[in-house]
Amino acid sequence: MLRRSLIKVATLAAFAGALGFSNAALAADKVTVQLDWVVRGNHAMFFVGKEKGFFAKNDIDVAEIRKGSGSPDAMRLVGNGNADFGFGDLPTLAVARSQSVPVVALAAVNQHSPLAIMSLAKTVKLTKPADLKGLTIGIHPAGSTYIFFKGFLAANGLTEKDMTLNSVSPPYESYLLLGRVQTVVGYVDAEVPELEAKAGGPGSLSIMMGADHGWKAYGSGLFTSETIIKDKPDVVARFVKAYREAFDYVVAHPEEAAEITAKAAPGYADKKDVLLAQINADIASTFTSPDTKDHGLGWMTKTQWEETLKTLTAQGVLKAALSADGVFTDKFLAKE
Repeated sequence: MLRRSLIKVATLAAFAGALGFSNAALAADKVTVQLDWVVRGNHAMFFVGKEKGFFAKNDIDVAEIRKGSGSPDAMRLVGNGNADFGFGDLPTLAVARSQSVPVVALAAVNQHSPLAIMSLAKTVKLTKPADLKGLTIGIHPAGSTYIFFKGFLAANGLTEKDMTLNSVSPPYESYLLLGRVQTVVGYVDAEVPELEAKAGGPGSLSIMMGADHGWKAYGSGLFTSETIIKDKPDVVARFVKAYREAFDYVVAHPEEAAEITAKAAPGYADKKDVLLAQINADIASTFTSPDTKDHGLGWMTKTQWEETLKTLTAQGVLKAALSADGVFTDKFLAKE
């Protein structure tokens, strides 16, 4: 009986070998993900994709999801091969490419920019860009928020001399709540839920969206390096497919997505409500567009990328002209 079993095993092994299979070929591709910042609601796709098996189903093993220190750093880390995939602000990706960082956008998670300028409603009401004149603005001096801020000022005929700038670092809300600044620049799908939780709930903030005042650009999204696209296109295709499946699940099940993320991210056990508020803010205002209704979440178009690059150039953020074809690729977005 033992001899017969051994013969059977040997025969199956030989058959697998004849088909070209091996343990290495059957193993999932291990990848690392670099986030732009601490964990937020729009990062939920990575955690949900791992927990619900979307990555595993596509033979992807997400070995590590690393928190970041800003979009520019995330671009550099992916561009130089220290991570396989990244998440960050897509206008910042365009700036990085203009500085020879070889990263390419794979999906636009935020179809409209979630960046905004906000204040405590009880002290300052923001209704138009000119309201910023004479105010003290809390701004991080590098990264996506500053890139946005420079473009926002240029689009609305303002300069930094029209206001007082104070350098701030996360958590931004502390500067505003303590009265050290009158406004801060941040994300409606990140800082706003954090701030509202401490400032009195919905309605406690006055929010001026960049997208309503000349900042016509994609928000954050998924990206990788030119090298990964060139050397491992099949891995990229399977990763993007799994990511979009997870994206669909997050939008359909935001509460479960927040719960999964809170459990998976170190130090987030008590932040499910904030994560849920962040996800819901994106569902309400940034995840969808006419393009996503036709083609699915994360979709990008050359036309919209050209509009984004035009905005960045016209507002003095990009110093060198870029081609949309070099900044993004849509070849991995088509669903089977």
